[in-house]
Amino acid sequence: MTRHQRNATAGSVYTYHERQKDAATSGYGTKHARLSKDSVKDFDCCNLTLQPCANPVVTAGGYLYDKEAILEYILQKKQEFQKKMKEYEKQKKKEEEEESNTLESKAEERKRAFVKQESSIVSKPINPFTEAPSAKKQKLQNDVDSVPGTSTVQPDRSKQLPSFWIPSQTPQATATKLKKPDKTVYCPMSQKPIKMKDLITVNFTLADEKDSQPLVAKKVRYKCAVTHDILSNSVPCVVLKPSGKVVTQECYEKLIKKDMLDPESGEKLEESDIITLKRGGTGFASSGVELAAKKARPVMMAS
Repeated sequence: MTRHQRNATAGSVYTYHERQKDAATSGYGTKHARLSKDSVKDFDCCNLTLQPCANPVVTAGGYLYDKEAILEYILQKKQEFQKKMKEYEKQKKKEEEEESNTLESKAEERKRAFVKQESSIVSKPINPFTEAPSAKKQKLQNDVDSVPGTSTVQPDRSKQLPSFWIPSQTPQATATKLKKPDKTVYCPMSQKPIKMKDLITVNFTLADEKDSQPLVAKKVRYKCAVTHDILSNSVPCVVLKPSGKVVTQECYEKLIKKDMLDPESGEKLEESDIITLKRGGTGFASSGVELAAKKARPVMMAS
């Protein structure tokens, strides 16, 4: 019978607790952890600053941003594009100069070869008894080379592998070529193209207009514009594009969807005018939000 102690090693089974303990101390194996509610942002917080929005705007995909933060993000991306474009144009100009220099060097080489060939032409007659024609000389040279041990031509050393320890014979590393940068600004959450003119202003309805506390200090901040239900991460919400008002999904399904009229402005609504607001998790598995975190670490395989 095995001993029931903390460090008992007489067991024949490698238990789950022992495996987790060894993985934590050794630093091997992927770690999994479930995030709590404190690790998830609230539904009315900006996806960039993770703070309650002072001037909220929403994309067509339902991602909420603070107007100042998303403007700064778009401006920064445009500045990065201009910087990358300058580097790309500089590289392109350098490649054109190298190509033109290569063409000039090839033309100069052909010119020298032509001059050399022309200068080798002999105008005086050849004595057939003392000097052999070039074709006959080449035939004699081939006959000599065919005899083993009499060849005067050195073997081609360019086909041999270079000595890697000699600096002059090591391969040279070339600079990485830059690709033409994309001037499109993408949403940091959905990775879809985003423009400032496509952002929709959101008009939240305060839960208590008399409360003078800052938004960060409030636990209950907003309510539905129609039913006055308190909004939170556990309540699905939609934004009405014409007025920017936020209502609950239940209110839209039961009240607004029948007539498809904006309760604030009275305008006719289309399906594209209903934007489902992306919300954070609640800490519960049924919230529909992935709350599991994973950290990849080296894996030690047992042979």
